[in-house]
Amino acid sequence: MGAVIGGVLPLAVGVAISPIPIIAAILMLLSPQARVTGVGFLLGWVLGILVATTAFIALSGSYTEGTGESVAAVGIAQLTLGALLLLLAARSWRARPAAGEEAPLPSWMGAIDRFTLPRALAFGFLMSGVNPKNLLLCASAGISIGAGATDTMPTGTTAVALVVFTVLAASTVAVPVIAYLAAAERMRGPLDTLRAWLAANNALIMAVLLLVLGVEMLGKGLGQL
Repeated sequence: MGAVIGGVLPLAVGVAISPIPIIAAILMLLSPQARVTGVGFLLGWVLGILVATTAFIALSGSYTEGTGESVAAVGIAQLTLGALLLLLAARSWRARPAAGEEAPLPSWMGAIDRFTLPRALAFGFLMSGVNPKNLLLCASAGISIGAGATDTMPTGTTAVALVVFTVLAASTVAVPVIAYLAAAERMRGPLDTLRAWLAANNALIMAVLLLVLGVEMLGKGLGQL
């Protein structure tokens, strides 16, 4: 079980330190409906991670033999995911702002002040479960968990690995939401400072992160072949 969990920890960190979702959560916490939309976004974020990862665990399981050993299809899938992560890394690197230039942010961030609970919930789900960058990371985790589960391992291994991955992946959205609920006034200043820093460094953070994870996933894929 340790090997399975250890294999998905870097991917969980990749989801966790994605700047744009953290910025979105912070903007909701600074909006007039902070408590409602912040909690809704967090719930949608967790649900999206769970659904996307579980789907790829099931898909990976359909490509394993009775012994639980991954067949070549799993290795090919990991190689494909690794290549896609590297492409996203290159895209993020090219999108980084020049020195002294303000980093552009998605236009939808201007509508966050008008979010309701259902909209925040749906948006959180889309950001974690459908957003291409996070979907690739959840897919990589799901395939790694599914490929690592064997008939000789305890029945709950897959569930434990999924829970660990989800908790860590959702932590950076959960922490500011919980901190705001506990001490709203004291958290406004630090959250706004963090938002500005993440906005300025988003492209560079994601380029480095996706490069590391892409190379790691390529290595896993080669090891399966």
